[in-house]
Amino acid sequence: MKSIADRRLGSALLADGPQPAAPADVVRWFGAVQAQDFGPAKWSLGQRLPGTTDAEVQRAFDAGLFLRTHVLRPTWHFVTPDDIRWLLRLTRPRVHAANAYAYRRAGLDDYALAKAHDLLAEALDGGAHRTRKELAGVLGGAGLPTAGFALGYVLIHAELDGLICSGAMRGKHHTYTLLEGRVPPAPARDPDEALAELVNRYFTSHGPATAKDLRWWSSLTLRDIARGVELAGDRLRRELVDGVSYWSGWQETAAAPSPTVHLVQAYDEYVVAFAESKYVIDVSGAARALPPGTALPNGRVLLDGQVTGRWKGTPARDTLVVKAVLHRALSPAEADALDAAAAHQAAFLNLRHRVVTSLG
Repeated sequence: MKSIADRRLGSALLADGPQPAAPADVVRWFGAVQAQDFGPAKWSLGQRLPGTTDAEVQRAFDAGLFLRTHVLRPTWHFVTPDDIRWLLRLTRPRVHAANAYAYRRAGLDDYALAKAHDLLAEALDGGAHRTRKELAGVLGGAGLPTAGFALGYVLIHAELDGLICSGAMRGKHHTYTLLEGRVPPAPARDPDEALAELVNRYFTSHGPATAKDLRWWSSLTLRDIARGVELAGDRLRRELVDGVSYWSGWQETAAAPSPTVHLVQAYDEYVVAFAESKYVIDVSGAARALPPGTALPNGRVLLDGQVTGRWKGTPARDTLVVKAVLHRALSPAEADALDAAAAHQAAFLNLRHRVVTSLG
């Protein structure tokens, strides 16, 4: 199982090898990058772009070089303008189905949702970028439900239908804008072509992985995935591990030197994009052995691709204090690797760094 994790480091752009040139290249490689926690999600991109800063990733986002919307599952993802339309057409029926109970609970019937779409289109006409609060005023003023989680599901529905997507940040506030104004028109992809592309993109960027892993990540059915694998043809390779089929692309990447530490955020694609095989990064079982209710800081400490603790970074003046709670004591070389990983994260934020470790 550890060999699978070692190879995933390469496919996930966390090992030595060719590096992407820009944040949008990282997003494109994965197909979609989970992004409900916006700041850490930016770090997921920057971590794979040595020398890149948070400010540079933010500028790319504000310029619309990559977008943030609901796709694949009922959560936010980063996607590229080139990919957003065909991904939505492929996955939104199942995401809408997953959200159906929430729509009903919020009082959002077909009439209310259609009215909301019309109001959003009018409010965002002409390239306007408006905050959630501003759109709540527009919708609420027309008598539509906006209390509690209702507003969120109105906006999710409009995102899934390809009406709206992320706009540029306004200070600390996210905005929405019309997809048609943010993304140049593109010809529709053939459904089979889109299915093959998503299946190939996932297994190439996340593999080796299983069909059940992809089902979790994409909301596709196992039948869809089998069809996608067939359509992808020789772009993918299959191997049996303990009687389970794993799929991957054909790219070969150099192994990361040992010891190497990565400080990944909790929803990094290397961690969160799997279901059936999610424990290949915890071969020792140390993370699974934690008592129920154990407080989990922001991210995971990876040592040679394996979870060896949790971490949280807290800015204090000009210094990022990285607090790492480790499952075991580190050797001097491993401690140096942890310090290097903390320095990388701090440089992304244009800060100095300090590491504080404990066992637990």
